[in-house]
Amino acid sequence: MISPDRKAKINWQCRRGMLELDLMLQRFSRSKVDNLTEEELLLFERILEVPDPDLYAWLMGYEKPTEKEFESIVAYIRLYDHPSSIK
Repeated sequence: MISPDRKAKINWQCRRGMLELDLMLQRFSRSKVDNLTEEELLLFERILEVPDPDLYAWLMGYEKPTEKEFESIVAYIRLYDHPSSIK
């Protein structure tokens, strides 16, 4: 189980400079962060360090993550936020 301090830090990091990212990441965090594995949590925390333009392009499906290990968590966030957009 995720600690309250870690969850608060993640939720704070979901507040971005782009409204679209704010909404997508905050919805995902509120609904899914408690159920993520430790590996998924670490990946989620790492992608929250990615600059907004890159993260936006990944989550909208315009580009693929530059690091292959990010593909699974990006796909999970996209699937949660846009279930009909994943092919």
